[in-house]
Amino acid sequence: MSLLRTLTLVALCGTALTATAAGPYPTKPIELVVAYQPGGGSDNTARAIADKAKAHLPQSVVVINKPGASGSIGWTYVVSGIPDGYKLSLMNPEMLAVPLMGIGKTTIDNFQPIARFTDDPSAVTVKADAPWKTIDEFIAYGKAHPGEVTISNAGNGTIPHLAAAAFGDRVGAKFSHIPYQGSAPAIMGLLAGDVQATTVPYAELKQYVEAGKLRTLAVMADKRVAGLDAVPTMKERGYDLQFSVWRGIGLPKGAPKEALDKWREVAKKVYDDPSFQTTVVKQNLTLSWADTSEFAADIARQNDAFKKLVPKLDLKQ
Repeated sequence: MSLLRTLTLVALCGTALTATAAGPYPTKPIELVVAYQPGGGSDNTARAIADKAKAHLPQSVVVINKPGASGSIGWTYVVSGIPDGYKLSLMNPEMLAVPLMGIGKTTIDNFQPIARFTDDPSAVTVKADAPWKTIDEFIAYGKAHPGEVTISNAGNGTIPHLAAAAFGDRVGAKFSHIPYQGSAPAIMGLLAGDVQATTVPYAELKQYVEAGKLRTLAVMADKRVAGLDAVPTMKERGYDLQFSVWRGIGLPKGAPKEALDKWREVAKKVYDDPSFQTTVVKQNLTLSWADTSEFAADIARQNDAFKKLVPKLDLKQ
């Protein structure tokens, strides 16, 4: 046997042994990237997913926070490099709106959705001692006092920001939009009296409404929210506004089918875990499952709607 042939056989055997030793996906820890600061709804959801996923994977899932540029820094980090399945993104609807505002270059088209875990409608909420008892009174005041009413949101390009801008456009009132670094600070701004209203999801301020500190005037959903039976939807008041903050997971486009299939399987097991559901509910988030096909279809519909809405609102940075 020639020396060249011997070396070739050795190389082939080595490659086969390496592939066998590597085993099926995953063979190393996986990063689940959150494009925001720790402590918010997205971060909490990601950590709950990572914690429960470890029972169904041979490797750990590590939550990595990459905040900045309204989320685009984190999303770009996920899609950079080879899409080998070892970087996932905690997905939310800001991924649709932020690129349309001219922030960052990464778009929803760079991702493959896997599953949705939660979905929470935006709401118009004021302090409990505010002069407005109904959404109609709030709208009337906003029309009569253009630019005077301040509404906090979770940051430029976030769904609360988009919801507030669309709300003002639809009802014919001019509001002043005050961005914060996340929903929690936006809520604190309202509680402190620094702003007069907020449009963050009801679920994230529910505890303050139940404690009598805040009052929700309307929700931006297709039906009334459980526990808020007396609070109307905007649609009921004649304005078909539906905005919500959903959260799921996705891989970069081009990720291996093996990784996609594994995460689709793991995601359902995580969602069905009673302890995961208990954790999410304790975080004041609303459980809402959608598998890959349904999740992707919902995202596509919302993306088409946002492409029409965002330019109309003139939110480009």
